[in-house]
Amino acid sequence: MHIEGTLEPAMLFAKAQKHGIALPYESVDALAAAYNFSNLQSFLDLYYAGADVLRDEADFYDLTWAYLLRAKDDGVVHAEIFFDPQTHTARNISLDAVVNGIVNALVDGEAKLGITWRLIPNFLRHLSEDDAFATLDQLAPHMQHCHGFGLDSSELGHPPSKFTRVFAKVRTMGLPVVAHAGEEGPPSYIYEALDQLKVTRIDHGIRAIEDPALTARLARDKIPLTVCPLSNVRLRAVTSLEAHPLRRLLDAGCVVTINSDDPAYFGGYVAENFIATAKALSLSRDEIKQIARMSIEASWLAYDERGTHVERIARC
Repeated sequence: MHIEGTLEPAMLFAKAQKHGIALPYESVDALAAAYNFSNLQSFLDLYYAGADVLRDEADFYDLTWAYLLRAKDDGVVHAEIFFDPQTHTARNISLDAVVNGIVNALVDGEAKLGITWRLIPNFLRHLSEDDAFATLDQLAPHMQHCHGFGLDSSELGHPPSKFTRVFAKVRTMGLPVVAHAGEEGPPSYIYEALDQLKVTRIDHGIRAIEDPALTARLARDKIPLTVCPLSNVRLRAVTSLEAHPLRRLLDAGCVVTINSDDPAYFGGYVAENFIATAKALSLSRDEIKQIARMSIEASWLAYDERGTHVERIARC
C-alpha cells in the first residue's frame, strides 16, 4: 500500500484549497470521475499531480491518519506502507516534513488503534540510479524509521537491474529490499528482482504465471507476492477479476497476499480487495484464511507477533 495512493478526492481538494493550488477540476465529483485509467502510466500521471497538494508535515500526518482509520475499520492489525521520497523532494518538500508527518501518525495509530507498522521508502524507477543514491543519502537522518527499501513507478522500460548497485548498498546496511515486478513488466523482471536485487518479496508479480519454472521457483523458495487484485483490473493488467491469476498462483503453492496498492484511486481498500476477489474467484473460507495467514507470515513483524496473529486467524 502506497500512502500517497490513499489521497481521497475530498482530501485532495481540501489540501489544494489550504495551499491555494488551482486544480483542473470543478468539484470533488469531477476529480473522482478522472480516476479512470487505461494503464499504469495514466494512473501515475494523476498520482504525481495529486501529490502536489501535500506540502507540510500536517498534510502527511492527516493523509496517514485517514488511512489508518480506514484500515482499522477493515480489521487491519499490521501495515507495511510505501512512500515515495523523490515525489516530494522533486517539489522541494523537506523529507523532515514527509517522514515526521507519516511516522507521527503511525506511532499514534499503534498507540490508539493497535495497528503496528513498518515503513518502506521506494526508489522511483523512471529516475536514475544516481538519483536513488542521492535519495538514500537524504534519508540518512530518518533511517531509524525505514525498515527496508522498495522500487516502484513506471515499470516498462525500467528493469530492476537498473538499480543493482543501490540495492546492494541498502543490503549492506542490513535492510531487506522488495521491488515491484511483473505487474506490466515481463517475467524476466521478476528474475532480475530475485537474482540481481535479491529481494525478499515481489510486489505484484502476477505475470510469473506465464513462466512455469518461475512460478515453481517462487513456490519452492516461499517468496511472497503482494498481489493487488482491484488495482490490476483498474490498470488493465488483467481483463477482469474473474481472469486474475491469483487462484492459479495459490494452487501452484505460491505465497500469495492480498493488498490494496493505491486504494483511493482504485476503489478498494484491503477488505474490499478480499471480498471482491473471493467472490470473483470463488475462494473458500479456508482459502481466505490461508491468504490472511500468509500475509502475516510474509510480514516483517517479529516471530512472536506473527504467531499471535496467526493464532487469531486460525480461530476465525
